Amino acid sequence: MIQFATKLLLALAIAYAALSAMLYFGQERFLFPAPQQDRGSLSDYETVTYETSDGIRIAAGYRAARDGMPTLVFFHGNAADWQSGASALRGLAERGYGAFAASYRGYAGNAGKPGEQGLYLDGEAAIAWLGTQGVEPNEIILVGNSLGSGVASEMAVRHPARGLALISPFSAMSDIVAERAWWMPTSLLLRHHFENADKLADFGRPVLILHGDRDQVIPHAHAERLATVVPAARLEIIEGTGHELAYRPEAEAALAKWLAGI
Repeated sequence: MIQFATKLLLALAIAYAALSAMLYFGQERFLFPAPQQDRGSLSDYETVTYETSDGIRIAAGYRAARDGMPTLVFFHGNAADWQSGASALRGLAERGYGAFAASYRGYAGNAGKPGEQGLYLDGEAAIAWLGTQGVEPNEIILVGNSLGSGVASEMAVRHPARGLALISPFSAMSDIVAERAWWMPTSLLLRHHFENADKLADFGRPVLILHGDRDQVIPHAHAERLATVVPAARLEIIEGTGHELAYRPEAEAALAKWLAGI
């Protein structure tokens, strides 16, 4: 009996170590499930490319603002691409807002491998490209959906954007991973953290946080946690919606109302 128990414990320890190694060395596959194919151009957007500081070329979609209107920079979520971001912004673009649908390394035909620091470089390159078009940071509204909330939040603390909108955000990627793998030492294994709540704690410019009350991917408790630490945040929990919120008319309406006030 003792021998059996010893063997069982040894087997469990080996399995635990193997799972830990899988999470540490293969976490990018789980954290950044990226589509591989580029869906091509959209008729109402200009397809543009720009280069990051480490030499990765990124494809994106752009639609210039009407005179005097700000430009919305949309950072999409996982399993998405710039075309999906363009779709989310289409209604607001038709109202005259500029729309820049950004993307990331390793997504939808772009070279490179995604990771937290790499995605920040991609965000920097997007803002730099807009600068070449005469769009200054204070004419930008940053919009981050899901994973993109991490990129948008980082860009918001680095640049004097006019405002920040987070749709279906997490308080931190480390929180999400810890919730899903509570039985593993995720604080030791995780290399990509996206600590949104910590970095936005002293953020003083306008912030809108939207979340669906039926989101099964990122629970709306994350949005509520963010709202408690961000002084300027306006929180709206949208009833009857899930993680697809960014592409629903409720999100567009909430964004339009908030934009009109800033």
